[in-house]
Amino acid sequence: MLISDAIAKMIEEMLDEGDGSAELRRNDLAAQLGCVPSQINYVITSRFTPSRGYVTESRRGGGGYIRIVRVPMDRSAYLMHFFQAVGGELDEGTARAFIGALMEREIVSPREASLIAAAVAGTSLDAVPQNLRDGVRADVFRHILLSLMS
Repeated sequence: MLISDAIAKMIEEMLDEGDGSAELRRNDLAAQLGCVPSQINYVITSRFTPSRGYVTESRRGGGGYIRIVRVPMDRSAYLMHFFQAVGGELDEGTARAFIGALMEREIVSPREASLIAAAVAGTSLDAVPQNLRDGVRADVFRHILLSLMS
């Protein structure tokens, strides 16, 4: 298991134990996992983002901490959140991250996630000029989200 996966797993466990809220000290967590504090920052900024349904708050200084809160959303609100997060362009990597987050929250099944991934894959957009693909991918993804809302 990669250290970033171990960090994310530990934070998720803390969130589960804290009913969706966790307060942690970066240095303490780094010492516990045997990594550097910047790895904790990387995991928090890459995996615990608003687009994945989290709010983070940090306080610096000697008594500093990082608070992570899992934002409770129903299915429709979560889908609308992603709809708004897509924007006018969507690269394939970000689309995969969004699909993974939708699957993690059980908004879509693994089969639906696979179908969405196929629809927005670069190979599916081969006929579209390269400079337009991210825009077309965003349109397709938003339309899929709309269909899931109904």
